[in-house]
Amino acid sequence: MPAVTGPAANGPAANGVAAFEIEVLEGLVPYARREVEALGATVMAEHDDGLTVRAVGTDALLALRLASAVYLRLHFEVPRPKALLGDRHFRRLLAGVREVAGRGRFDGFRFAAAGADSAVFRRLARALQEATGLRFDADGGELLLRVRPVPEGSGWEVLVRLTPRPLSARSWRVCNRAGGLNATLAAAMVAASRPRPGDRFLNLMCGSGTLLAERFLAGAATGLTGLDVDADALACARANLEAAGAAGACRLVHGDIREAPLDRGAYDVIVADLPWGDAVGSHADNRSLHPAVLEAADRLGGPEARVVLLNHELKLFRRVLAEQGWWRVASERRVAHGGHYPHLYVLRRR
Repeated sequence: MPAVTGPAANGPAANGVAAFEIEVLEGLVPYARREVEALGATVMAEHDDGLTVRAVGTDALLALRLASAVYLRLHFEVPRPKALLGDRHFRRLLAGVREVAGRGRFDGFRFAAAGADSAVFRRLARALQEATGLRFDADGGELLLRVRPVPEGSGWEVLVRLTPRPLSARSWRVCNRAGGLNATLAAAMVAASRPRPGDRFLNLMCGSGTLLAERFLAGAATGLTGLDVDADALACARANLEAAGAAGACRLVHGDIREAPLDRGAYDVIVADLPWGDAVGSHADNRSLHPAVLEAADRLGGPEARVVLLNHELKLFRRVLAEQGWWRVASERRVAHGGHYPHLYVLRRR
């Protein structure tokens, strides 16, 4: 086991500027990059599932709404993970783990790596446990260390997650429902709507209120309204919005989109996560629901309305879009969501 004494040589942020890996859902990297660059961080590399950035400090990165997780990135010019047990490399790894562990409460640590149950990783776990006092918990450790070869480069990297849970696990989510929308994907839908302070924002089929909470947290709006036919869903949304501090800013309406008790032409932005026909709804119901959603958006949206929809019934939706006369596709993006690949649509009036 390596000895650990004295200051860490080559510490992870010795000059005040550290490298971080921003984990992003597939398809959302362009949105996340704009959010990261708005913080003043420098993007060093872009990948299908994230960004490598340099930033001064970490607090701003932890406020990202389009990132699934943020990791301190430690790059080691070594041929294999066994070399991390060498004195110089272990000191640097230890400094990174201590830096992250010192920011919050972590119930143990664990590895995510090929061969994480090998003798090498067992030795590394014992060394870190003895040096830090953190308990090694292969299944439930909250301080996550991802160890992998450097993508398209040389050496290995250790990614130390800065938070006990992913950033996508929002603190305001106190109520869950089947088929609930990932919060980072909801934040991307809000970003795609180009939010403005004067927006009158409507979430059709609002479910547990994820899109409403993310729009509230994105900045000022003139009004936020959620509509759902399910009273239980509205109760869940109400609990989440209260936890997000948004209860007073949001109006929740019980009703069907086909006969919604809402003012005609009253909304600048209309968003919806359409049922996928598995956890929520059915494929048969979607054949009538999809045209009804577009008709409702036409009826309730203003002259310059922006419509943002997430949909997994791609063939059906494309056919419905071709048959209706109200909306054209301004942009379409394939995104990842829990093993599925729905498309995020931005629609504008024809």
